[in-house]
Amino acid sequence: MNGKIEVAVVGGGPAGCTLAALLALRGIRTLVFDDDKRPELLVGESLLPRVVQLMRRLGIEDRVKEFAQFKPGVGFISRDSSRLDFFFPQKALKGMPNYAYNIPRPEYDNLLRTRAEELGVTFVKRRAQLERGTDGREIQLTAECLASVPELGGQHPKLLVDSTGRARSFARVLDIGAKRGSRNDIAYFAHFENFDVEAMREGQVVITTLNHGWSWRIPLPGRLSVGVVVDKASLQGHGSTPEERLESIIDSEPLLSPAGKGRRRVTPVMTYTNYQLISDRGHGPGWVSTGDAFGFVDPMLSPGLFMAMHSADLIDQHAFSQGAGILDQPAKLAKAFDKVFVELLDWHEAWAEIIEYFYDGRMYALHSAGAQLSEKYGEAALPRMMERHLTTQITRLLSGVATRSRYGRGLLKLSLKHLVWDVEPAEVYAIRG
Repeated sequence: MNGKIEVAVVGGGPAGCTLAALLALRGIRTLVFDDDKRPELLVGESLLPRVVQLMRRLGIEDRVKEFAQFKPGVGFISRDSSRLDFFFPQKALKGMPNYAYNIPRPEYDNLLRTRAEELGVTFVKRRAQLERGTDGREIQLTAECLASVPELGGQHPKLLVDSTGRARSFARVLDIGAKRGSRNDIAYFAHFENFDVEAMREGQVVITTLNHGWSWRIPLPGRLSVGVVVDKASLQGHGSTPEERLESIIDSEPLLSPAGKGRRRVTPVMTYTNYQLISDRGHGPGWVSTGDAFGFVDPMLSPGLFMAMHSADLIDQHAFSQGAGILDQPAKLAKAFDKVFVELLDWHEAWAEIIEYFYDGRMYALHSAGAQLSEKYGEAALPRMMERHLTTQITRLLSGVATRSRYGRGLLKLSLKHLVWDVEPAEVYAIRG
């Protein structure tokens, strides 16, 4: 690496640490501002197969295995107890890992930071102070901040990266707007011992449609992460504190209460406001945003941590595969970042589209229609071939391997329109507020 720090990342979460590590692998000196303040629990404890590829590139998969739970797939249980299981078969993923991991977030986030440090990334334990920029920069570190970090040698980095998550620090300084999604729920979650894991199959995550809202159950080593996502209007009668509300909802839901009968909570209850947001702009002269600082989607299907790390990977691939010299070519760098955010917007659209099929009940209705088809035609060759092909495409969409696939998305949309019979998704399967 050369001696001068050229890139400064504001925020030491998964997106920032991943990008810093990838830049270090290219010999680009990077500094990360990280105040090291994190809650005990964070949403995003379940990963997708595509993340495993990036772990391997960073050289951390063997270390992740030491504290993670193997994840073979995900199961969905509707209010009528019908179940959809999606595993990650090698054939469907075409060379991608056919598994993922469920991870305790503090350990995983700390490992990403440790790996970045091992690769030569500099970390400073402080918040970055920002202001509108000068000298061709749209945003910059304040003079006071610059002077307080001796590692910078008084020289402003050529590029600032916003990895501040939902705080969206750069967007706030620059008054960059955002588009919000239609849902505005609230989630309560904690870790439990003695919560029956019979519904899990060798580490499989289970998503359950409740009488109101939905829940996740994520198996972790020695414990289970349990969360409920509900409309705020449905909280009446469930107490006034996060602890009371989570416990009350578990006890009141027929598909959760039997499994949680002997549970013991071993962490505080965390509150997460579940809304969806995408910034109007993700880069400008002298800066770029990553992960949640640009946009975030609903936690169902576990896309959040994948999108954080993948956004860093896209920045690295599109811009820095051309070498560090691109930092001295503003027009070329802007063009590369344009490509990044065209892809990211398509990712957000694809995830939102698939997640909506679960919220409005159409995915469950399609499964019900498939069961009726099997009952009618048995093992007839053509219906079975259709069912297997559609299941393969859905698995590829849900795994992050081919979520943006035009063919897969088109086939699913066509199937939802023409193969759902004798059932009204909204009445039977939709997630209610």
